[in-house]
Amino acid sequence: MIKTIALIYLILNVIGFYLMKLDKEKAKRNEFRISEKNLWITAFLSGAAGMTLGMKTFRHKTKHVQFKWGLPLLALLEAGLLLYLVIQLS
Repeated sequence: MIKTIALIYLILNVIGFYLMKLDKEKAKRNEFRISEKNLWITAFLSGAAGMTLGMKTFRHKTKHVQFKWGLPLLALLEAGLLLYLVIQLS
């Protein structure tokens, strides 16, 4: 059970990282972008850490206060929840 939760967490963070990369590339090419709503849905589904890393790596959405502060805070909350679940299930 713990391995499954950790795997899901990892996959969602890889997806979040990739979405930030993809949206940055689309922004550079003036293409149709990924909506902020979809980015936040991914973040709330436990992808916030990957999205935070992607935001910093690709310098994307760094001027948006909600992303600049919200994603790292959500990532910390999700990591705390994951740690709590691992402790409880051990």
